[in-house]
Formats: sequence, C-alpha cells, structure tokens
Amino acid sequence: MSDLLTNVTDATFEQEVEKSDKPVLLDFWAPWCGPCLALVPALEGLAPQYRDSLKIVKINSDENPKLVERFQVRGIPQLFLVRNGAEVTRVKERTRTRLSIELDQLLD
Repeated sequence: MSDLLTNVTDATFEQEVEKSDKPVLLDFWAPWCGPCLALVPALEGLAPQYRDSLKIVKINSDENPKLVERFQVRGIPQLFLVRNGAEVTRVKERTRTRLSIELDQLLD
C-alpha cells in the first residue's frame, strides 16, 4: 500500500481525520472484499495527484465497528468525503478517472 494512504482505526480517527487540515477521503474496506481490493490501485494512483489537497485513509470495517456505525456503512467498499470529521458526501465513483473527476468537483 502507498505511503500516501493512511490506515485509520476507531482510536486514531480523531487525530487523523477530525483534526486534519484538509478534506479526507475515507475508504471503508475489508480484506475479504474483492471490490475493495480492486479499488486500491485507483486510490494509490490518485494519492500523489491529491497529496496537497486531500488526505486518503483506509478503514478496515471488520476491525472498526464504531466508525462503521457512525457513518452507517451498509456495504463495502464505501467512500466518504469528510471535512472536520463530518460527512460531506458519499463518493460514488470507483474507477480512477471517474473518481478523479468527482473529487475535482467536490474539492473546488
């Protein structure tokens, strides 16, 4: 996994997400989830492009039930754009190109 993607847990969420000085893209995933694993290359590819404007974090949904409940995650992979710890929107796109277009619109 890219060093530009941060693993976040229930315990580190406040420091890594709520106190972040830039918007955060949350990726709820699990190691057994094929579509989640397929999304990793897109996120790794986008991380350098958005390094200065967006933080990308991964949250293992199996290991962080408090965050799953807080964001009402009902299926994975699930992406959220968050500012100051609060959900701005659920990000729907999954391919690198479409995800980049959606993020550009959301970050303007």
